[in-house]
Amino acid sequence: MRRLLTGTCVALLLLLNTLVLIVPLLICALTKLVLKGRYRDYASAGVMWVAETWAEIDKRIFAACVPTQWDIRGAENLRRDTSYLTISNHQSWVDIPALMEALNRRTPFFKFFLKKELIWVPLLGLAWWGLDYPFMKRYSKAFLAKHPELKGKDLEITKAACELYKRQPVNVVNYLEGTRFTAAKHAQQGSPYRYLLKPKAGGVAFVLAAMGAQLDALLDVTIVYQSNRAPGFWDLLSGSISRVIVDIQVRPLEPTLWAGDYEGDPAFRQHVQEWVNQLWQEKDACIGRLRDELK
Repeated sequence: MRRLLTGTCVALLLLLNTLVLIVPLLICALTKLVLKGRYRDYASAGVMWVAETWAEIDKRIFAACVPTQWDIRGAENLRRDTSYLTISNHQSWVDIPALMEALNRRTPFFKFFLKKELIWVPLLGLAWWGLDYPFMKRYSKAFLAKHPELKGKDLEITKAACELYKRQPVNVVNYLEGTRFTAAKHAQQGSPYRYLLKPKAGGVAFVLAAMGAQLDALLDVTIVYQSNRAPGFWDLLSGSISRVIVDIQVRPLEPTLWAGDYEGDPAFRQHVQEWVNQLWQEKDACIGRLRDELK
């Protein structure tokens, strides 16, 4: 009963926070539609401030209402005026609050690359646009085979969407596994890693091709829960998660990672894949060490 009451109370507080702050966020987003130049950048900064305030209030709700201990490591030297590419293992919807706990107001507000069609989602599409989430357009290999004249156009469109980041710092999050980890998916893939699914290098290669020159460093984030299973969002709301370790390693991003054609150059593709696989081997070992701590 206690956990039911706690979860209900936290859910209502999070909903209230969202309903209150979605209004100024959408107002700032709509303002961007009529502004140009630096004034539009000011409106973007306003949207970011609202989003960071929303995340900070959520963090305080969790701190006040649930006993979860957030063990954040490696965040001491993060900067809000620096652009990052963040990669993380992915197990649960709780990964998003974990990233908020670790990164909010320590780095620029984090963003995800979204499919261009999602801009038409009612209210959320406008909010994502106002938050300057990059909307990407990807053509399939089958489509390009029929329309070879469009090869490279999807990257040009995405690069244009990222022009703003030349004037303001950004933190782009990419889940290399492409989906949440489960034992069934792990077995189905025959993953060579103990705690991770196989990484998909194509997605991060596209991000690097679109904005690699605008990114200053890689944030290699590893999230581990004190549980024999990946917790659900209700576990967080109800106070069932005792401890979460979020380990952050700041790594350099070499220009060689975006100085090539991932789709058309086999040697360059192999170079990026080897880089990703090395990251994943190190992350798998890191997860093992952190899990041993939580036993």
